[in-house]
Amino acid sequence: MGERKGTNKYYPPDFDPAKHGSLNKYHHSHPLRERARKLSQGILVIRFEMPFNIWCDGCQNHIGMGVRYNAEKKKVGTYYTTPVYRFRMKCHLCVNYIELQTDPGNCDYVIVSGARRKEERWDPGDSAQVLPTTPEQRERLAVDPMFRLEHGVTDKGVLERATPTLTRLQEAQDAWKDDFGLNSRLRRRFREEKKTLREEEEEAAALRARAGLSIPLLREEEEDRRLAALLSLRAPDSYEERQRLKRSEISQRSWFSAGTARPAAGGALQKLGLGAARAPRAAPGPPPTPAGLGIVRRRAGEEGGGAEGPPPVPRETPEAGPDPPAAAPQAGGATPDPPAAAPAPSLVADYSDSGSDSP
Repeated sequence: MGERKGTNKYYPPDFDPAKHGSLNKYHHSHPLRERARKLSQGILVIRFEMPFNIWCDGCQNHIGMGVRYNAEKKKVGTYYTTPVYRFRMKCHLCVNYIELQTDPGNCDYVIVSGARRKEERWDPGDSAQVLPTTPEQRERLAVDPMFRLEHGVTDKGVLERATPTLTRLQEAQDAWKDDFGLNSRLRRRFREEKKTLREEEEEAAALRARAGLSIPLLREEEEDRRLAALLSLRAPDSYEERQRLKRSEISQRSWFSAGTARPAAGGALQKLGLGAARAPRAAPGPPPTPAGLGIVRRRAGEEGGGAEGPPPVPRETPEAGPDPPAAAPQAGGATPDPPAAAPAPSLVADYSDSGSDSP
């Protein structure tokens, strides 16, 4: 590690190779620099790679196999003559520390603290895999001919039992051997689906532009078509139907008003339905009388306001006679106009006071 920085080194004037030996001894530093800061405690900082998937006990997060950490390597024992090392590292997601230790007897790693292993181990015999030959079996195969013969017979029996399964696997593999044809058919189907999807996207974009929508539209399904067929989205009355009903109402309307039998000046307007019906004229009543109007007439020579004289007597006016009979209608259906009412008599009080004009 120190040789990688061996170029362009500065040697101070007081450097003596016979005395110092190297620049590291001159500067009193280790070649591994910061990685050897705990070397006096037997700890070396190395780059450690996680050997399997684990779950951190501090944050309960998953840490995958292959994640690298700066771990403190320390020797804690031996397995026969093989040293056993322990690695201590800090989780990159929390403040928890994880410790692992080598297991030379099983060629594996063991979690000491700070995490739990994601169990993914299985027995190869349970999955019908060919088990490797153990060292003891290899030794017996080399020195024992009878064991070698028995081992060969056993292997042949395993092969005969596995032949049907291997044949089916080989046939299934040969069925997919034409890679070019399968790839061509797959790409052709992808092109057709891509063209269909592009057309649907263009139709949806045109529909959003016409309707002024800014939301994505879902694909049309069979259930949507069935529900749309059950609905009717039309106006109850069209423009032609309203025009026909209006003409029918005008043609069935009466030419004469409801209260009179004489279509006079407004007959043409009533026929066209543009004028209001004229109310019938009431019959003339009797002319008003002074007594009915509350007017009192005094005789000449009476003093105005005297309390001693006899009460004033209003002059009698002849009452109007009965109304003349209505004239018979003229020929041709026209009714003559009724006679004009007589003008009301002048009701002027006669005051005889010579000194005053007021009553």
